[in-house]
Amino acid sequence: MLHTLVLATLLTAVLAPPAVQAPIVLHIKVVVKDADGRATPVPRYLLLVSENPPSATPRRVMTALDGTADVRLRPGNYTVESDQPFAFQGKIYTWVATLDVAAGREAVLELTVENAEVESATATTGRSSVETESAMLQAQWQDSVVSIWTPTTHGSGFVIAASGDVTGLIATSQRAVGNATAFEVQLSPTVKVAASLVGSDAERGAAILRVDPKVVAAMRPVPLGCGQEQAPVTGQKVITIGSTRRQQKRMTSGTTSGSAAHLVSSDLMIGPDSSGGPVFTVAGPLAGLSTLLKEEADADARVVPVADVCAVLASAEVKMKGAAAPSGATLPVEPARPFPVDALKEAAKRLGASPTPYRMTSAEFDVAFITPGMVYAVESPSEEVRRRRSSGGMRAAGPAAIDPLENFSNWASYVADVPPVLLIRVTPRLVEGFWTKVARGAASTQGMSLPPIKRFKSGFARLRAYCGDAEVLPVHPFRLEQRVSETDAIYEGLYAFDPGALAPSCGTVKLTFYSEKEPEKADAKVVDAKLLQQIWDDFAPYRAGG
Repeated sequence: MLHTLVLATLLTAVLAPPAVQAPIVLHIKVVVKDADGRATPVPRYLLLVSENPPSATPRRVMTALDGTADVRLRPGNYTVESDQPFAFQGKIYTWVATLDVAAGREAVLELTVENAEVESATATTGRSSVETESAMLQAQWQDSVVSIWTPTTHGSGFVIAASGDVTGLIATSQRAVGNATAFEVQLSPTVKVAASLVGSDAERGAAILRVDPKVVAAMRPVPLGCGQEQAPVTGQKVITIGSTRRQQKRMTSGTTSGSAAHLVSSDLMIGPDSSGGPVFTVAGPLAGLSTLLKEEADADARVVPVADVCAVLASAEVKMKGAAAPSGATLPVEPARPFPVDALKEAAKRLGASPTPYRMTSAEFDVAFITPGMVYAVESPSEEVRRRRSSGGMRAAGPAAIDPLENFSNWASYVADVPPVLLIRVTPRLVEGFWTKVARGAASTQGMSLPPIKRFKSGFARLRAYCGDAEVLPVHPFRLEQRVSETDAIYEGLYAFDPGALAPSCGTVKLTFYSEKEPEKADAKVVDAKLLQQIWDDFAPYRAGG
């Protein structure tokens, strides 16, 4: 019996399949140093990983934007090498490294200047790809790119270093700031501060903003190289980096061509969000900043050369001597978490074919409170809703009326994204003037029956909101420009508030409106408690999701 048991045990050991060893993660990081000695990750760089002795074709691994890559390997001996040389700031780097990957623990490999084969860029070896060099520039400078907000526009800008003692400067496109008088700079998804305009030149196409230097102290300024000889901009492969409304950094590549007065043509396809971002040649130097000749979704950008940016900066530095910087107090930002899609669909289903915002009126304005479910119902209608709209069965408002859920003008794309905020739309009321009424009455005595002839009252200027006695700042104080004729326009307000800012717990929520005609005269209105509760209930799914 014992003999049989021993024999069975031996047979089991001999015939059992070999144990499969669990793969081990090899963490790879590729880093070089720039001219200032800073460690700079190498993004989107291809490496070849092969087992020793070779048992298959080498695996191709690409580094992420932070210069890292993870690869799962069986325990053994491996060679990690460059797929092609990497060119950076006049030098060419090539790596070949051999290492053991042991069972039971993760492995780490750092490819640096110290373990690279380094040659001059004038050598006859190959060069790294344009894709890798472009990604390198994005990794280096994307954290220096910021968002620029005004009441009517959103654009991009980047932190720069001035030649004098003034700090906290942001370069951007003149079109990104336009004729605005209020500016906000968003440095990250959670940090936004006020800015002041210290330089602007419509002919050159550049503008300079200033923020509190402390808020950008940790950000790396993009060197302009003012006073140095500038390399030619035309005929260069270039990239530009822009910041979207959601604070994502977007890189676009292209080629510059001919130049007109102060502007260089290019085939860089950007939207208004990216206008004002830095433009680099693929070789590395700053070429200038991007700008658009007209606001549209994707258009060929022009490049404002560095020399013109420097000229606007020089003028601004003279004006800034002794001037105080804006406050560094942080401003409200849009919540990062989106509204749950299922809750939006349910709200749209509940609202039906013709969603209606919550409304109230003041002496001067019609006010609409718009929650995300209402926006979603309009922006993502069902087939039935689309059919009814196309047949003219919805929204039979007068020709001069402005529907609060339609035509968001310059902020249409922002609203279409269904941001998780409360939108308050303030529209000047339609009224019939005294003398128009008199004239219409006189006409009626002659047998002529004329309909009321109404016009918009004075345009919207600003809004202030109060939770109890405390003022609540908006996430965005937008203005909508609406054309009411070929020659006339009217301004509305579109203020975005954090979903928890105006709540029933405030006790009293008061809104104070100001018109362009009487900018210092307050038109105040308390929000009805039932209306406030309805708004609060609309955001219940959002609070539950957090």
